[in-house]
Amino acid sequence: MGHIVTTIIPIFSLVILGIIARSRGFLPPEFLGPANRLVYYLAIPAMIFRAIANASLTRQFNPMVIWLTLIALVVLFFICWACSRLLRLPTSIRGAFIQCSFHGNLGYIGLAVAFYHLGADGLARASILAAFVMILQNFLAVTVLQSHRQGDAEEGRLSAVAGKIVANPVIVSATVGLLFSISGLTMPLVIDRSLQILSGLALPMALLIIGGSLSLQLMKSRMAAVLGTCSLKLLVLPALGVVLFRVAGQDLEDYLPAVILLASPTATIAFVMAREMGADSDFAVAAISATTLFSAVTFSFWLSLG
Repeated sequence: MGHIVTTIIPIFSLVILGIIARSRGFLPPEFLGPANRLVYYLAIPAMIFRAIANASLTRQFNPMVIWLTLIALVVLFFICWACSRLLRLPTSIRGAFIQCSFHGNLGYIGLAVAFYHLGADGLARASILAAFVMILQNFLAVTVLQSHRQGDAEEGRLSAVAGKIVANPVIVSATVGLLFSISGLTMPLVIDRSLQILSGLALPMALLIIGGSLSLQLMKSRMAAVLGTCSLKLLVLPALGVVLFRVAGQDLEDYLPAVILLASPTATIAFVMAREMGADSDFAVAAISATTLFSAVTFSFWLSLG
């Protein structure tokens, strides 16, 4: 339990610090955009590439865990779709509700928890998994948002979003890292240390940005639907994963990084995709804020598995 506390409190203390810094004017809106791009396109890809490139794929690559993780995500996707109908949600927020209930924040929150709880080995396993999960969840997000798009959304935006998915920095860096690891090459020390320095920027800056982007006001205004999203994303999805992993007889060491990724709160990019494809972007902000805050509690439960 002590290890869980020392993992969760430091991570979410930075998120809270981001909230305070924004309220004090240290993280103005005009700073958050460029800072987010710096982390998203440089720091996190450097961290992921270095972790995978230096990993032992024979020990840290488990195809069965990858398949089971993706199956859990697909099953949850259809559960979310059914829930949106059963709850009789307005069409205006249905697409955003479904997307936010399965689209996890792997790069900013998931990898941070994996690293601080499981160390470099856990980060490597989680980074490999994250590449596959991101491809699937982005594809599903485009599918559901396109199915529920409003009439005034521009048709050309779909191809723009699809292009962003293909060029996703996490997917690209994980793929290049896998290829480098398979090649058997040794990374020059000067490059490794440069990547290590840049990687050090990734997690603390990402957590501050998350805190600076949260909106408690929007969360309160959509509380009922937001609580549904929190339950699906933070409880049902990781529970599905745990059941599948245990039924398949997988070792905890192999599947705990996957549970961490499945238990991650709603991705910040869910807001961007909702806005670009005509969904309710305010609901996306509310869901991101609520799941991020509540995940401090739910992560503590899921980490107790280890």
